[in-house]
Amino acid sequence: MDIENRILFEDNHLVVVNKKSGELSQGDKTNDITLPDLIKSYLKKKYKKPGNVYLGIIHRLDRPTSGIMVFAKTSKALSRLNHQFKLRNTKKLYWAIVEKLFPEKEGTLIHWMTRNSKKNKSKAHNKEVQNSKKAILHFKCIQYFDKYTLLEISLETGRHHQIRSQLSSSGYPIQGDLKYGAARSNKNGSISLISKMIEINHPIKNNRLRFSVNPEKVGIWRSVLYD
Repeated sequence: MDIENRILFEDNHLVVVNKKSGELSQGDKTNDITLPDLIKSYLKKKYKKPGNVYLGIIHRLDRPTSGIMVFAKTSKALSRLNHQFKLRNTKKLYWAIVEKLFPEKEGTLIHWMTRNSKKNKSKAHNKEVQNSKKAILHFKCIQYFDKYTLLEISLETGRHHQIRSQLSSSGYPIQGDLKYGAARSNKNGSISLISKMIEINHPIKNNRLRFSVNPEKVGIWRSVLYD
């Protein structure tokens, strides 16, 4: 799907895009083309800009994750949106398909997380350990399937690989997430985790904006939600 077809909202101050699994939120050691690169190229072409295009990164999604991302088109918008995200005046909901049937209909997971930068992996501990940070997520079971559960998740904290690590440590890894204990990977390298909904205040007009997307019609999403 071309980038134009994945833009959910755009004005002079921000652009909201539906990220595909496999796309990078920002550059890494692979030097692969990133989602911001694609957006900048689109904006440059659309507005016939001769110079560099400004695009501020406010938040990130892991490469195998899909869903909604918000980018700033001006430094003023970036500053205000960063402040909004820091104060948690935003609302974000994720969907995840996890292996096995989740025992509780809804609840909260609390762990203490440590990060291994060399392996680009985090670990969720049941007790506080050295150099750990508290991680809190809230979940609700949306639907049960034969061997899987569809969860709706909201985060109270924003730790590295938090959803993936906390669910894995609880014994329910995200489908396809081999890195965090899933039984098998997906052919396209994706994991069944999507940033489903986001609410923000417009950085200039201050009106409330809400965006929602559906999972891609591929893999297990297709078989459990669309077939």
